[in-house]
Amino acid sequence: MYRDRTCGELRLDNAGEHVKLAGWVQRSRKMGGMTFVDLRDRYGITQIVFNQEINPELCEAANGLGREFVVQVTGRVEERTSKNHNIPTGDIEIYADGLTVLNKSDIPPFTIEDNTDGGDDLRMKYRYLDLRRPCVRRNLELRHRMAFEIRRYLDSKGFLEIETPILVKSTPEGARDFVVPSRMNPGEFYALPQSPQLFKQLLMVSGYDRYFQIAKCFRDEDLRADRQPEFTQIDCEMSFVDQEDVIEMFEGLVKHIFKYVKGIDFSDSFPRMTWNDAMRLYGSDKPDIRFGMPFVELTEMVKGKGFAVMDDAELTVGIVAPGCATYTRKQIDQLTDFVKRPQIGAKGLVWVKIEADGSVKSSVGKFFSEDELRDWAGKMEARPGDLMLIMSGEAMKTRKQLCELRLEMGERLGLRDKNNFAPLWVIDFPLFEWDEETQRYYAMHHPFTSPNPEDIPLLHTDTGKVRATAYDIVVNGTELGGGSIRIHDAALQDTMFELLGFTQEKAMEQFGFLMNAFKYGAPPHGGLALGFDRFVSILAGLDTIRDVIAFPKNNSGRDVMNESPSVIDQAQLDELCLKVEMSDKEN
Repeated sequence: MYRDRTCGELRLDNAGEHVKLAGWVQRSRKMGGMTFVDLRDRYGITQIVFNQEINPELCEAANGLGREFVVQVTGRVEERTSKNHNIPTGDIEIYADGLTVLNKSDIPPFTIEDNTDGGDDLRMKYRYLDLRRPCVRRNLELRHRMAFEIRRYLDSKGFLEIETPILVKSTPEGARDFVVPSRMNPGEFYALPQSPQLFKQLLMVSGYDRYFQIAKCFRDEDLRADRQPEFTQIDCEMSFVDQEDVIEMFEGLVKHIFKYVKGIDFSDSFPRMTWNDAMRLYGSDKPDIRFGMPFVELTEMVKGKGFAVMDDAELTVGIVAPGCATYTRKQIDQLTDFVKRPQIGAKGLVWVKIEADGSVKSSVGKFFSEDELRDWAGKMEARPGDLMLIMSGEAMKTRKQLCELRLEMGERLGLRDKNNFAPLWVIDFPLFEWDEETQRYYAMHHPFTSPNPEDIPLLHTDTGKVRATAYDIVVNGTELGGGSIRIHDAALQDTMFELLGFTQEKAMEQFGFLMNAFKYGAPPHGGLALGFDRFVSILAGLDTIRDVIAFPKNNSGRDVMNESPSVIDQAQLDELCLKVEMSDKEN
């Protein structure tokens, strides 16, 4: 064995023991006749002492160690004179009597420390070095512990973990598929699964009434901080359940993990909010309810006053930023510039200050009297010292723009504390969403989501008003997961396909195996998938899921470490019967 102890386990109780350690050199310091080396492994750091007077040759060898050298050290555990209370092993040190260099290292391109000097691109290029940093290691350890605890919890509830295929049939409804050519079937392709949706429903037909899988999923879509082309979800399905059963089961799982990881005990049920209320009050189907600032509509109060922006708007809506009447013109201009950014796309911002003495100032004072502005303040429940921020325009677009401003104000006011968790369920989503470009309805979730039983009569008469029996769990403005009760009745599924523009032939081509299975007694069933990467990142207090994935892709979907995706050899293309053609622009 190269070691009989790790660099994180020795304590004062081990004083006097002769030990053998192995790891990486974090740093070394020469002080007079002594050389101190911090030795690091996955478990922690231990200080090693080399004494020039006792063993000059050994000390000289220690002076030649560079950062990230891999070494083996033997020596005696002693109580440390100058203790380091910042590390668990800070009460002891090892007086070395042996040193073996197992491997030398080039100078690393960045420091292997929590507060590294390496930027994102550099760290991703050398991800195998970045993974040595303690903060990254802690994220992966948390991920490991959560995966085990989730499995334990679901096993205790009677769930079976069942793997489903990775090479599946392409069903391009929804996000884009990653496709895989088949050498044995020239001209034909597999797809990588966007989720195990169809297979978990088949498992319900097969009688496996409680299934789960910590499943790899793949979507070829534009990336954000909480998206990767390959990601992991906690995928679950249950038979003989309704919406309440599923919510109760997985609220229990989420509460259990919060208690296990953070020691937080949510004794009350998570609040619930309809999709309509979430959009009306927060402009988002994943509202951050750690703080207030709900939207207040002013549309009817502001029309007909000669201010064209509001006169012509479908919606005028605002928020109250508490205590922000002290904002300077420069600060308000910064907020205006923020909402005008291309990714938000607003044309401007109206502000009204309620000064501490009760007086009113506004950017639209020449169009509205002080009494009218006070009426706005009354409607919005603004108090002296508050700042009202108001936007106008097309209803849905304006709500989404104001949502971004609300989150920005929450950030500026310190109201989005990562150690404060506010979960909720969003329910009653629309079953369909209308696309102007293609002039057709699309499934807001997927084609197998059951309509709310109360709304089934509206399927043909008022399709856009049909609610789904669907639900999302949201934590701190992030969609942690979502699911639905599935359609298990073949006639209702046929109706759904018809409304989505599928011919019978097209529906059978894409989903025939599921539709045929439903002819043999499909039970009522439903499920939910939780974003595992997102769950870990929320509990780790991170802004991006990349930091909880061992080898993530960048925002362009590239792995800059192994340089993928990449061009493949012509011989491989020939074997797959593929020809690559690129436009002049792509070339």
